[in-house]
Amino acid sequence: MRLVQIGSGSSETRVGVVDGDTLRLLGGVDSVYELALAALAEEKPLREFIERQISGETVDYGPVYRDESEWRLLPPFTHPEPARCLVTGTGLTHKASADNRQAMHHNPAEVSDSMRMYLMGLEGGHPATGEIGVSPEWFYKGCGTILRAHGEPLVIPAFAGDGGEEPEIAGLYVIDAEGRPRRVGMAMANEFSDHVLEKQNYLYLAHSKLRVCSIGPELVVDPDFDGVVPGMVSIERGGKVLWSQTISTGEGKMSHTVGNLEHHHFKYEAHRRPGDAHIYFFGADAFSFGAGIALQDGDVMVVAFEGFGRALRNPVKVEHGEKLVEVLPL
Repeated sequence: MRLVQIGSGSSETRVGVVDGDTLRLLGGVDSVYELALAALAEEKPLREFIERQISGETVDYGPVYRDESEWRLLPPFTHPEPARCLVTGTGLTHKASADNRQAMHHNPAEVSDSMRMYLMGLEGGHPATGEIGVSPEWFYKGCGTILRAHGEPLVIPAFAGDGGEEPEIAGLYVIDAEGRPRRVGMAMANEFSDHVLEKQNYLYLAHSKLRVCSIGPELVVDPDFDGVVPGMVSIERGGKVLWSQTISTGEGKMSHTVGNLEHHHFKYEAHRRPGDAHIYFFGADAFSFGAGIALQDGDVMVVAFEGFGRALRNPVKVEHGEKLVEVLPL
């Protein structure tokens, strides 16, 4: 089951179930966040609760997806108070990204800290049921204000070295009234980052992640993520494909299980505040920067994974003219 959030010019928002080329709108809720809380309050499985809320209202999906409708796609999971949505993730869960980081920061003849982290995951990231595995890498991207929807531009700030796509799957969570993390679903994502800045010095990694990112267009309530999930990432320039590569993700491809990643994120009490939302990126298999591609203004980044709905497309927007930010005394 796949969901979208849509909005109109009148600020109305609705939730729709994807049914081929049709969106079947839900009644009684205006957002996926509200939907999740309502299902928790009634102690009903999310899929069962959704099926009860389907109304007779429908919207043609194609025009919405192509931005030819009064409705527009929103990120498929948001918090009504964006500051209460924590956007984070982990890297070095896929061999290709570990290889790229190894080449970026170290003599290829030696084993870098990045590769050591990946190998630690291979050795201890798939613990037995009920046990705790090795801790993964972790990074912070921002709060809910940095989320962008399908079709919205991802901005390379004037102060940035570059901007580059990172095609991933993200877990989407809400913390229930008892402080327990509950997974609402998963979605395709573009964890946009500044690889040129990161390459200058590994200690710039935290800075390189403080960029906008996109998720969607669809939220998968019950994804099949246990095995290998194939996909494709591509860059379009001037209406033509400049670069593309097959990619894959899923637990069968990753050095950590989702459960182990989730434990090490939510073990922190600050990450279990009732009512908060979390967007957690699971790591990328490949990205164009590793192939020597420098994105330009107007390029379109395309991410697609089987079983996760229509492709996530975002244009690149480059800002110019960095301005000094001055802090004034009170």
